[in-house]
Amino acid sequence: MKTFVYIFLIALVSLNLSCSKEDDDDGLTKDGPFPISELSGNWEATKAQFSVSTTSVDIVEDGGTASMSVQSSGRFTLTLDPIDRDAYAVTGEIFWEEWQGSYYFAVAWDDEPDDWDTYGHTYDGTTLSINGGTDSGDYDFDNDGDLEPCSIHFIFVRS
Repeated sequence: MKTFVYIFLIALVSLNLSCSKEDDDDGLTKDGPFPISELSGNWEATKAQFSVSTTSVDIVEDGGTASMSVQSSGRFTLTLDPIDRDAYAVTGEIFWEEWQGSYYFAVAWDDEPDDWDTYGHTYDGTTLSINGGTDSGDYDFDNDGDLEPCSIHFIFVRS
């Protein structure tokens, strides 16, 4: 009987954990106001702005470049090439977070795969704008090797 109770408890715990995982993913989807697959392709930034308090840097305005390559699955690579330092890339996945009947544009960055941020967005088929609130991005404002949390504003055009 003890063996049966032990197996039953293990099965119950396993079932609970699997249901919890499914519940966490219920609000994540690739279909929202438009399918994420519509973003597949290459994008060039006309604005790549990082801001905190009264400090703001726009990589493109300063003479650098920013580009993004998106796969139909929503996986992406964002390449930033500021004028005053080496280029670097960040990767992640784009999806929608559905919450209380609304859809929020969301990004799961590969350096924090179990967490994601939501962003304001506009999209008209050729232009994608992404706006993040406080701590929605990181940038090394003083080029000392330490990233500071900041807000971001990107405008991309399909290339």
